[in-house]
Amino acid sequence: MEKLLMVWVTEKQLQGDTLTQTIICEKARANYGDLLKQTPQTSIDEASEESFKASRGWFENFKKRTGIHSVVRHGEAASSDMKAAEDYIKTFSDLIKDQRYISQQVFNCDETGLFWKKMPNRTYNTSINNSHD
Repeated sequence: MEKLLMVWVTEKQLQGDTLTQTIICEKARANYGDLLKQTPQTSIDEASEESFKASRGWFENFKKRTGIHSVVRHGEAASSDMKAAEDYIKTFSDLIKDQRYISQQVFNCDETGLFWKKMPNRTYNTSINNSHD
């Protein structure tokens, strides 16, 4: 079940989707239920969908077993490309000189937020992309 879950987590990560603990646990419960339906039951093995809770403890252990970790999705740590920013400083300086802008025409616009149906600011990642720890 956890291998299937990790395939799903990796696919979602590659698609750029945000994964929270709640979303991952819901998918784990769904996967468990699907696998139970495909597995023949015996009188000794009375497993049911309710027997797997995908609890906080399970999730913490799942993170340790698989190496997924929480990362900030928005903000400086997640969205900044430092090399591109450094390269753009020269390009921007040249633009100001070439276009003869005065200092009153130049301003800094750091971040603009649109909080319609605000997305979570953290997600869980596999080791595919660990550049934003």
